Amino acid sequence: MISNNMRPRNTSQEQGNPLPALEAREICKQYRGTSSPALDNLTLTIQQGDFFGLLGVNGAGKTTAVSIFSGLALPDTGTATVLGYDVVSQAGKIKQLTGLVPQDIALYDPLTAWENLSFFGKLQGLRGATLQQQIERSLTVAGLVERARDQVTSFSGGMKRRLNLAAGLIHQPQVLILDEPTVGVDTQSRHMIHNALLELNSQGTTILYTGHYLEEIEKLCSRIGVIDHGKMIAMGTPQELLHNSNHKNLEELFLQLTGKQVRD
Repeated sequence: MISNNMRPRNTSQEQGNPLPALEAREICKQYRGTSSPALDNLTLTIQQGDFFGLLGVNGAGKTTAVSIFSGLALPDTGTATVLGYDVVSQAGKIKQLTGLVPQDIALYDPLTAWENLSFFGKLQGLRGATLQQQIERSLTVAGLVERARDQVTSFSGGMKRRLNLAAGLIHQPQVLILDEPTVGVDTQSRHMIHNALLELNSQGTTILYTGHYLEEIEKLCSRIGVIDHGKMIAMGTPQELLHNSNHKNLEELFLQLTGKQVRD
């Protein structure tokens, strides 16, 4: 079981309707040297406890949205908050509240799994017995307890993905943000990652999940949003979106919304 005793709280929140876990209001972001914005007045609200899937073709703006919510990028205009904290003026708090599992593997191959988690835990201010407890918990979630003392360079791609997830969980974030966390992994590792995320969500962790595997998005997510050219073009539960469109599955709906032309 994952305890809540380490989770920071927004003390400004009063009892009653909880603050959204993640909220973006008319966010715009354009990178230097580009002709069009990565995000174009993006508005999005994710409630606490949601398992939210963000879908989009390559370049649609998913990673930019993830980066802003994680405090790694700043919006040009608009506002974004995590549990009521502003991503610009309260970036330090955002990093305490969120765990980021990036698309690229963010591990140190010469170090062991334990040493990697120790390093990332210390970056989050964990020390002593608390750090050790969190490392053991994260290794258990990732199914890597027996490989804790092995160098990451010896790990398979699926094991590295699972350790990447463990690193994002080391400080027990209230909001977990995952950017395509199952790219290139085997079926067994994908199954383990799915089960770990569903368990975390059942215990109260809010999850924002971007991906290209539409079947897994439909399986995992309680709500989904489709983003294209930096704009939110559809949002709701998978059942609502399919019912309103008369499509049989998310792939058909996604192709109708975004088109069939390949984008690189």
